[in-house]
Amino acid sequence: MRGWWFYVDNGSGNATRNDTRNGYAYRNNRSRIGGRNGWKGRAVTIKDVAAYCGVSVSTVSRVLNNHPDVSDEVRNKVMKAVSDLHYTPNSTARDLARTQVNAIGLVVRGISNPFFTPIIRTIEHGCEAAGYTMVLHQVSTTDDEVRAATELVQSKRLNGVIFLGGRYDYTKAEMQGLTVPYVCCTYTNHFGNLDRSSYSSVAIDDKAEAERAVKYLVSRGHRRIAILLDNPEDHSISERRYAGYCKALREAGIEPDPDLVLEAADFDLASSYRCVKDFADRHEDFTALFAVADTLAIAAIKALYDAGKRVPDDVSVIAIDGIEISNYLIPTLTTLCQPKDRLGEEAVRILVDVLEGRAGNRHIRLETTPRLGGTVKSL
Repeated sequence: MRGWWFYVDNGSGNATRNDTRNGYAYRNNRSRIGGRNGWKGRAVTIKDVAAYCGVSVSTVSRVLNNHPDVSDEVRNKVMKAVSDLHYTPNSTARDLARTQVNAIGLVVRGISNPFFTPIIRTIEHGCEAAGYTMVLHQVSTTDDEVRAATELVQSKRLNGVIFLGGRYDYTKAEMQGLTVPYVCCTYTNHFGNLDRSSYSSVAIDDKAEAERAVKYLVSRGHRRIAILLDNPEDHSISERRYAGYCKALREAGIEPDPDLVLEAADFDLASSYRCVKDFADRHEDFTALFAVADTLAIAAIKALYDAGKRVPDDVSVIAIDGIEISNYLIPTLTTLCQPKDRLGEEAVRILVDVLEGRAGNRHIRLETTPRLGGTVKSL
């Protein structure tokens, strides 16, 4: 079957006839379109440009809106089509095009957290593979990630949102303004009152994994086990992992000692260092330390060394997370590694399934993988 035909202005005001399989015909600067059935008398649209190039409408839209996630080859092809077809988007058309771009927002709470870096890459790759553009927005741990996400949805016309890190206590009232599907990645709404059917989450079980870490220390003969955290009543990750710490001790017949709870006030390295250094200078009766995050453990090992204590000969250390840098300590940090790639992959898969109607909201719990390292010694 013969392909469809089109006319392109050759600059003289006369049209040049060409064959194509795209099914459109274009004629000089009047931008009139026809096909086998002749001229239709309508203006060139973004769909016509996409058909002319053999790309999607969203790709044309990304080129016209200067998105960076388009190759030079495709960008040049689209811009040539715009020129050949005399396509001129007006402001209304551009606004419409923006609504047609499939975009997912990634709101990261904790700008300097190294744990998030590989997850961000995985989420970006997952979005691209699913045909979505990822819009990254980072906030500090003191900022309101929900408000940031709500504003981002409105300004960027996002289809959905992934929260990477966030509070564990969202309320129904504060989430009402977020009108698109969302996934909580690396955390849950354990202390909030959201209906579980109204959102999705993918994370480890913080309490169970902390219990697992402390039980490992107990199995190596340790009974005086300190814990380094932010605040045992923070309604967040520290409180959940502190609960696991206490449960493991009590199941081993050890009553948790408040004197062995080290509060660093935040997850800052300097704060954690000072907290552990002061504690180690004043206490000699503890043999192990459970840090609720690798970053805290790194600061703790330095503080213990400066206090004259060797790891693991004098004090054993274990943590949770498995950030890359902890693999290069001397000795290598013993930790429970979170499945960072799977966290990102599942977050994208869940959200895209919801957006495209394949599934509803759901909650996935993943397990860590122990890395034995060299910071735990048997007594």
